[in-house]
Amino acid sequence: MRSGKPIEVGIVGGTGYTGVELLRLLALHPGVRIRAVTSRADAGKAVADLYPNLRGHVDVVFTGPEVENLGGCDVVFFATPHGIAMQSAPALLEQGIVVIDLSADFRLKDADEWAHWYGQEHACPGLLSEAVYGLPEVRREAVRSARLIANPGCYPTAVQLGLLPLLENRLVAADRLIADVKSGVSGAGRKAEVPLLMSETGESFKAYAVAGHRHWPEIVQGLVELAGEPVGLTFVPHLLPMIRGIHATLYAVPVGEPGDIQRLYEERYCDEPFVDVLPPGSHPDTRDVRGSNRCQIAVFELRRSGQIVVLSVIDNLVKGAAGQAVQNMNLRFGFAETTGLQAIGLYP
Repeated sequence: MRSGKPIEVGIVGGTGYTGVELLRLLALHPGVRIRAVTSRADAGKAVADLYPNLRGHVDVVFTGPEVENLGGCDVVFFATPHGIAMQSAPALLEQGIVVIDLSADFRLKDADEWAHWYGQEHACPGLLSEAVYGLPEVRREAVRSARLIANPGCYPTAVQLGLLPLLENRLVAADRLIADVKSGVSGAGRKAEVPLLMSETGESFKAYAVAGHRHWPEIVQGLVELAGEPVGLTFVPHLLPMIRGIHATLYAVPVGEPGDIQRLYEERYCDEPFVDVLPPGSHPDTRDVRGSNRCQIAVFELRRSGQIVVLSVIDNLVKGAAGQAVQNMNLRFGFAETTGLQAIGLYP
């Protein structure tokens, strides 16, 4: 466990859902001091005036997002839309500041692939190979020494954790994977768009981006690393009329006799503080992980259809974003991995 003075933290993009969630988690973290929170539109305003839930816990004033306002930080989180972190990361890294990016700027290793999915050229493609993809359950040791950490997306986190034991042990056909995944509306970020209004999503349920979602290449890249071979993945995201939560229903075809799948999952995740494998026959509920950094998983072997079905749920703003970013910060700076992340899921 790290000891000594707190580390100095900066957050770029402190007014979006993930930025505010970072503030909520870091405000009670015993090993950090929030030094700078940026917002171009709200510069000069007190953070607690904009978010009264933080009154008495965060006494910082919003500043502009210029790099000079982040000097003196030990780590800077980017809770911004894609295309922003890559503009500032090189200058911060030159100052010895660790960068943890919650956007997609450094998740993909191929600059051309990134440009294809995000519609612009990458500003610093030379950093893509250095960036560590921060899924702790897979890259824990690499995160400990990284100076640039690409925090995984919410859909990719739920899908990869759900399929990881099967692919690591080559128990399923890697070219026949299906991920049917549902998300709450906060996954789209804090913005005024009619399709995301609760009055538009309420009493309704729909799939979207079936022809191609930006998280598809990220998921495939991670699954290929796990499987050690090419992967075929059908990924269909859906929008649910709820605020928080990801529910991934994952389908895989076993190769030969897979053995005791329940035991496989329990053994793989027995030492993981934020992955909870439920008892046989369980059906995880998104509300049971709401507000927590936990992923709950249930696994079924359907002998009649010859398929394995895995259910994986997370809070998209915590394990799918801000909580996982704090988990990565803990690993990088020598804190106990669970520090500041012990919150139990809210119920109801």
